[in-house]
Amino acid sequence: MVRIRLRRTGKTKQPSYRLVVADQRSPRDGKFIEIIGHYNPVRQPKVLEVKGDRARYWLGVGAQPSETVVKLLKKVNVLDAEGNVMAEAAAAPDTVVPTIGSPSNAAS
Repeated sequence: MVRIRLRRTGKTKQPSYRLVVADQRSPRDGKFIEIIGHYNPVRQPKVLEVKGDRARYWLGVGAQPSETVVKLLKKVNVLDAEGNVMAEAAAAPDTVVPTIGSPSNAAS
C-alpha cells in the first residue's frame, strides 16, 4: 500500500521533514516514490509547503496519509475537516486582481 508520510531530514535536535509518497514497507528514511512537500517545525513561524495538485493526485489514486500528514494537509486546505479531498478550486481562495480604472485604485 502506498502512504503519504513524513521523512525526517535535518540534523541532530533540529528536525525538518519532507512529505513523501512511499510504500508502507519502506523504512522511514528509505526509498520513496515522490517528494510532495516539506515541513520545518523548528523555524518560527513554522514552514509548511505542499504541492497541492500532487497531494490530491496521490490521494485520488488511493494513497493513505499518516495521522500527522492528515493534520498538515488540513492546514493547507488539501483535506477538509472530515478528511475528504477538497477540489482544487475550493481549496484555493479566489484572487481579485485590481485594474487601473477600478474604484479601489482611484482611492489610493
